[in-house]
Amino acid sequence: MQFSGLKRKKLSLIGDHRGASYPHSLQFYLQPPSENISLAEFENLAVERLKLLKIVENLGVSYVKGSEQYQSKLENEIRKLKFSYRESSEDEFEARRKDHISHFILRLAYCQSEDLRRWLIQQEMDLFRFRFSILPPDKVQGFLKDSHLQFETISKEEKELHFQNIIDSSIPLSGNKYELEAVYKVPFADALDLFRGRKVYLEHGFAFVPHQDIVSIILNDFRAKLSKALALTARSLPSVQSDERLQPLLNHLSHSYVGQDYNAQANMGKISLDQLDSLAVKSFPLCMRQLHKALREHHHLRHGGRMQYGLFLKGIGLTLEQALQFWKLEFIKGKVDTDKFDKGYAYNIRHSYGKEGKRTDYTPFSCMKIILTNPPSQGDYHGCPFRHSDPELLKQRLQSSKISQTGINQILDYIKGTHYQLACQKFFDLTHNVEDGMFSLNHPNQYFFESQKLLNGGREVRKEPSQPEVSQTKQSVQKTSNSTSSLPSSLDSTLEMDMEGLEGYFSEPF
Repeated sequence: MQFSGLKRKKLSLIGDHRGASYPHSLQFYLQPPSENISLAEFENLAVERLKLLKIVENLGVSYVKGSEQYQSKLENEIRKLKFSYRESSEDEFEARRKDHISHFILRLAYCQSEDLRRWLIQQEMDLFRFRFSILPPDKVQGFLKDSHLQFETISKEEKELHFQNIIDSSIPLSGNKYELEAVYKVPFADALDLFRGRKVYLEHGFAFVPHQDIVSIILNDFRAKLSKALALTARSLPSVQSDERLQPLLNHLSHSYVGQDYNAQANMGKISLDQLDSLAVKSFPLCMRQLHKALREHHHLRHGGRMQYGLFLKGIGLTLEQALQFWKLEFIKGKVDTDKFDKGYAYNIRHSYGKEGKRTDYTPFSCMKIILTNPPSQGDYHGCPFRHSDPELLKQRLQSSKISQTGINQILDYIKGTHYQLACQKFFDLTHNVEDGMFSLNHPNQYFFESQKLLNGGREVRKEPSQPEVSQTKQSVQKTSNSTSSLPSSLDSTLEMDMEGLEGYFSEPF
């Protein structure tokens, strides 16, 4: 694959040539793409693929894989993102091309560690399983042949000969379904998973696998090929990263947030300082409750905590004047006097609001950024409690939130499966007494606004009457619309590098 800064030229493939490039709605991704694409398209394809795989992950945990509800929801999401999923008489070249190229882009980004490789393999396998499940029977043999998978279907006579044995071994296969389905004769070594589960009939070193179970064998081959490909990609990564155009994109792609950016402008001035304590109890996610509690108790947070909590407060509507007042009042209760705060900390707060330095208007951290970057060390309170906290300490915090033992066990099960955002979403459901799956949680500010909508009967954040707040300058409250920004977040490398610069501005001034 080659990249350029120029707009990609449309391929002039027509008719059979287009169909020959991608003959099926699902692929084994055996050959990498070889066309030229622009860097802008490279980024867009990567973000779209990442959105799709995040959806696959969330649905896979929220619903039983293969269930009618799971299939329906996943199909709707794939359709929205314009990826290929069904064999169709319509021209699907662009959708299949998008699927092909975006897969290989994420290989580059997700080959860098064992955890990233494991995550990518699992989501790609689930996506493949869904696509194969809706592949028409008359297309299966063609797909297997194009993917270099030689699975022989047995003849009608042999099928009748082994009828009872195959029916008994392949529960819940019925006689009527058996007559309609193809049965494949594969080497015993390729069907070990089915053999372990006693779900297949064996004879003379071959397994007789009904069509409903062949996906298990195909997935094993898919997993093995993808795992090997990711290992080979990791070896070649240094040469790719030497390209200064790609390195920032690849480095940040694995923990990039692809949802709403929660720009503070839509909510500015909606929160008063005397609301923060009550809001922390009712509507803050656990990570922000932890930071708020630590700040109130110790009257100080180290730079990682100030960054994470400060931008969160900005995102829920704290104005610059409120932020300066809030941090100052809290810090001077500790070991920081007024002069020291004004000289060492006030500049950092103004910088985070885009009033100093490069005047970049920074946005709050997403869950992925909190989970995957800058882990807390001794004396820190930032990070994700579901990812970084000691299990026993986390249990105590959950109990203090009046969560039942059953609920705590559900949250811990998600954590064991490394589904930290789903653990947080379960925390939301339990503390708000709502059904599962109201929304897909990806951002601390999303947690806050969903909580406020629920508590206010579907309305947005409502500023309550409060005592006037003392400020060095007269506070002006902006009138804003009741909807938050819906602009998609970008993987813009400059923004990410600016964010790294912000960490320096927030470092200890002494």
